[in-house]
Amino acid sequence: MTDGTGGTERLPGRERRRFPGISSRAYEHPTDRSALVSLRKLSGFDTVVKALSGLLPERSMRLLYLSDSVRVSDQQFAHLNAMLRDACYILDLEKVPPMYVTQDPKPNAMCVGMDEPVIVLTTGLVELLDEEEMRAVVGHEVGHALSGHAVYRTILLFLSDLAIKIAWIPLGSVAVRALVIALREWFRKSELSADRAGLLVGQDLQASMRGLMKLAGGNHLHEMNVDAFLAQAKEYEAGGDVRDSVLKIMNVLPRSHPFTTVRAAELKKWAESRDYQRIMDGHYPRRQEDREASIRDSFRESATHYSDSMRSSKDPLMGIVRDIAGGVGDVGGRLRDTFTGRGSGGGQGGSNGNTNGADGSGDSGPDTDGTGRPGGSDPS
Repeated sequence: MTDGTGGTERLPGRERRRFPGISSRAYEHPTDRSALVSLRKLSGFDTVVKALSGLLPERSMRLLYLSDSVRVSDQQFAHLNAMLRDACYILDLEKVPPMYVTQDPKPNAMCVGMDEPVIVLTTGLVELLDEEEMRAVVGHEVGHALSGHAVYRTILLFLSDLAIKIAWIPLGSVAVRALVIALREWFRKSELSADRAGLLVGQDLQASMRGLMKLAGGNHLHEMNVDAFLAQAKEYEAGGDVRDSVLKIMNVLPRSHPFTTVRAAELKKWAESRDYQRIMDGHYPRRQEDREASIRDSFRESATHYSDSMRSSKDPLMGIVRDIAGGVGDVGGRLRDTFTGRGSGGGQGGSNGNTNGADGSGDSGPDTDGTGRPGGSDPS
């Protein structure tokens, strides 16, 4: 598996670098880190985590996978086992988590577990992806394990199911839904981090892009084009008016994953960044430095990211937010005219400066992918 140099691994036709002692902070998306910090500061959340750790059927879940799925090993799905060990070697994850393949035609993968992470791949995913695309997915899941995401993913799955079961209890249902919404918001950000980990393991951007395209459009690569796929992401971000912006928010709320085109665009942007190049050159934060990492710096970095994203965003709603921040007058009139279809000429009604924001709350309901189908087809 390795060339014995401790730096790169030789494969036919190319080399891949490994990252001894790498901290998950090296690849974590700024909003993932800050959202997780915010989640932990959510009133009562620590109490919930401690209570759930004793209630979650983790032992039952492990027995279920052991009894009704195929455990990856040298004897079963040996090529996946080699990828798993390889991913753990590259990201320097000392303990290799167990991995199972479960019968499910829907392409999916997840990393769950309170005490120890377990990686699960569906047969639909294994049959859909080629070797290099699957390598990126396995690296994605190992990235979740290294970042400690499995605990919160497990809680999210449990609470999503609980929200359905106690929907008839008004106050209890509202409290659980609030936690589910907060967890989903964080988990969508964590997916961007794990996509980066997958790229660090596979070190093949085109394979990562192909995998995301296949999740969106199936195994028809001869009918798809990466550039056209990324153009969809640009059109999605900039297209429509404020009404479309609100619909985008409502569409993403019930999802555990960002939209596939958005993930592809975010990953490509990071792959072309100086941060990625520095990691590839061997300059990255080490795990031994994690205790010295500043929470304040994480928030500052996240705030800078949000600020930069807002300035560069072509989304119409973000344009109005920029106008509000800049003190542009009659924003209320512009919002009213947009939603009533009266054009830009009705500015007189905005003199009081008040605006009515769209209510972003929504029923958490089943864990859907935003299309009404249960679950998400994107790898966790």
